[in-house]
Amino acid sequence: MPIITLEVKVFKEGDVYVALCPGLNVSSFGDDIENAKRSLREALEAFLEECEAMGTLEEVLEEVGFIKEKDRWLLEEPTIEEKIAVSC
Repeated sequence: MPIITLEVKVFKEGDVYVALCPGLNVSSFGDDIENAKRSLREALEAFLEECEAMGTLEEVLEEVGFIKEKDRWLLEEPTIEEKIAVSC
């Protein structure tokens, strides 16, 4: 399987840490940051292995903005990235 570099965000929710990969919308949790990241890595590997087994890995990655370069999948860099405030 090719190498895929993914963004990970970790949040504290109550007594646990939640690790999120926003690019693939996969998350997991743990008692501390390292356990949350380790658990997320396992969830991501399982998700990607299943996509590979189903023959949909390239389609899934391309749908969320990845570009294949040689043996790596890279997330296309946004032209601009910023936060905006909206009324609700």
